Amino acid sequence: MSKPAAATPFLTDVQTLRERARQHLETGNVTATYKGDAEKTIAILQSVLATEIVCVLRYTMHAVAASGISSDGVKAEFAQHAKEEQGHMMAVAERINQLGGTPNFNPEGLATRSASQYSEGGDLVGMIRENLIAERIAVDHYRELIRYFGDDDPATRTMLEGILVVEEEHANDMLDLLGSHAEKAR
Repeated sequence: MSKPAAATPFLTDVQTLRERARQHLETGNVTATYKGDAEKTIAILQSVLATEIVCVLRYTMHAVAASGISSDGVKAEFAQHAKEEQGHMMAVAERINQLGGTPNFNPEGLATRSASQYSEGGDLVGMIRENLIAERIAVDHYRELIRYFGDDDPATRTMLEGILVVEEEHANDMLDLLGSHAEKAR
């Protein structure tokens, strides 16, 4: 029994790969096989970067400002989340760089570029609530972006999928904290 002929070959021959690799070196990893729109991807990722920066700032402020008799565990959780959000920030900035862009770390306009908001939250329960809201925004935003990038930019999609997993964990952590600390505040 013979195999059916494929509509397109699975692999390009090695000679063609080598020839294409030598063309347009100035575009780095954005080769002719990249199906996305690098400029649009960079613009989208600038918003993602701003969101992550705002999350780092909010969690850091909460880790410092949280107070109360049962705040030590919450402060540690906020600090851990700030560290993980900083990792996301760096991954997104690196991806912008890989696509030929310059990551925008300028604090001017940061709040307008970010999907989430910077909110102090007031007391411990308010801080937890604000972080849960921000994580829910991030989760929905990343899910939309993952669908948007699909197969056109698998590297960006995969990076965002990894970040989404952590953001879902953060949302779950905040929900657990809210449940245990909201009862204590009553």
